[in-house]
Amino acid sequence: MDQTEHGFLFKMKTVIQRVKSAQVSIDNKIYGKINRGLVVFLGVSKNDCPKDAKYLIKKLINMRIFPDNNDKMNLSIKDLNLSLMIISQFTLYADCTKGTRPSFFNAAPAEISKPLYEFFIEEIKKYNLNFTTGKFGAMMDIELINDGPVTIVIES
Repeated sequence: MDQTEHGFLFKMKTVIQRVKSAQVSIDNKIYGKINRGLVVFLGVSKNDCPKDAKYLIKKLINMRIFPDNNDKMNLSIKDLNLSLMIISQFTLYADCTKGTRPSFFNAAPAEISKPLYEFFIEEIKKYNLNFTTGKFGAMMDIELINDGPVTIVIES
C-alpha cells in the first residue's frame, strides 16, 4: 500500500472487462487474441507486492460475472474455462486533481511494476487457463467487444 502526497492509500488495481473477443496489436501486428472471457488492465502502485497480486488473481479467477442458464451472473471464468488477456496499464493511477495534465506519481516505476506484472502472469499460469498478454511498456492497440457491457474495478 502506498501513501501518496495527498494522504490516500493506493493498492494494486485491475479494471476487468467481460468480452466476447479481444486482441492486442503492437506495431500493427497482432500480438495476442482471445475469444470469450476477460480483458484485465493491471496497474501497479509504488509499494505493491506479490501478496497484492495473489489477492487480485484469486478474486479475478473466482468472480462470478458470467451468466448461468437463468441469465444470472453466477459463473466464473474458471467455471466456464474462458480466456484472459492481461494488459499492464500504469495510467490506471492517473491523478487529475491538479490542472489538466494527469500526474502518474502513484504508479510504480518499471523496476517495481514489471517484476510484479511478470509475477501476476506466472501466477495466472497455475490455473491452466487460456490467456495472452500485452507487452510491458509497449504502445498497444487493444480491440475488444464488450459483453454486457460488464466492467469491474478491483483493488488489493
